[in-house]
Amino acid sequence: MTSDSPSRSRWFGLLPRIVLAIVLGILVGRIAPEALTRTVATFNGLFSNFLGFVIPLIILGLIAPAIGELGRGAGKWLALTAALAYGSTLFAGFLGYAVSSAVLPDLLRGRSTPQLGNPEDALLAPWFEIEMDPAFGVMTALLLAFTVGVGMTMIKGDTLQRGFEEFREIVNKVISGIIIPLLPVYIFGVFLNMTAAGEVWNVITTFSGVILLVFALTVALLLMQFGVAGAVSGRNPLVLLKNMLPAYATALGTSSSAATIPVTLRQSLKNGVSEPVASFVVPLCATIHLAGSTVKLTCFSMAVMMLSGMEVHPGTMVGFILLLGIMMIAAPGVPGGAVMAAVALMESNLGFNEAQVGLMIATYIAIDSFGTATNVTGDGAIAQVVDRLARNRGFGRHGQEETARDEATTGVSPAAGVAATRTA
Repeated sequence: MTSDSPSRSRWFGLLPRIVLAIVLGILVGRIAPEALTRTVATFNGLFSNFLGFVIPLIILGLIAPAIGELGRGAGKWLALTAALAYGSTLFAGFLGYAVSSAVLPDLLRGRSTPQLGNPEDALLAPWFEIEMDPAFGVMTALLLAFTVGVGMTMIKGDTLQRGFEEFREIVNKVISGIIIPLLPVYIFGVFLNMTAAGEVWNVITTFSGVILLVFALTVALLLMQFGVAGAVSGRNPLVLLKNMLPAYATALGTSSSAATIPVTLRQSLKNGVSEPVASFVVPLCATIHLAGSTVKLTCFSMAVMMLSGMEVHPGTMVGFILLLGIMMIAAPGVPGGAVMAAVALMESNLGFNEAQVGLMIATYIAIDSFGTATNVTGDGAIAQVVDRLARNRGFGRHGQEETARDEATTGVSPAAGVAATRTA
């Protein structure tokens, strides 16, 4: 029986269950009666509201004790991680601009702006909803975690540190006992409802060429990010990227960076990142690192401008991308959060009217998953870079850990508390 255990872990782990949920959602969505779809939508609504409630607690419970464990000087690691995230986001935007400038004029020649509805408006409503208001917002959780975490590195006592470490154990129990087991069910419901609604596929068909271009760019972006991470950490970048696939698949189903935090954290630990760095970088980057979303917003903004007969000025796009990188920090890690945060920027900098903004929202939401999946997978690359820099500088407790690990790191067990998130 013991010999069969690795096989079951491989074939019935989180990634296969997510893939199965996506396939079943699409297949069942084609034939499901309205009553079944609305029942599943009711579960998804409740689960989504619970995620909204618990995500700020996850951010506070993971980041604050992690900063405290990093020790004195943690502030510079906050600045470093934010700089890496912003640099990656800007690079993604300029990559999208350069490739779109070269490819889109030929790709969109002879086409005009289509009339599409918002895919979210076509989704079937749940039977009922239960509001679960969070104790505080995501940005408040981040600021509170920074303030408390850095403060704990500056005081002599350790009572508060121990309290937050125990709070982290509670958060990890919620992750392992509720969120991870129910994620495949939630993803099944998302794809079932989208398939039944039909409007999503209308958008995808209309923008098929641009969507393929964006998808190719996100793949290229991930290869470059993990190429850098592999060079810095001395590990095989393809192995690192392969280990992050469960996070990619989870984000593909949830369209939420925040909802994917538990899986991204688990896979970063599997890649050999220490618990303090992973617990600090992953929740932070889930909020401020939106490279995949920036690629999508840049490419689709240019596509809408070209389809509408608007001239694309290089200076305008450069300013748009620079400001977009800042706006993405304020974007909530929920489905469609990035495009909603960028609406004002599209109107003021690009001159979009209401119809063009509506077209952007429809197009973005229809394939929101791919940008989100790129965002969270790239978080694993940033965690690798920060982890290696922290090891090289012997930073806090983290610098005392053993640095020589197996390149594939498939045998590395997550630290206490997070190990329970294994679903195999």
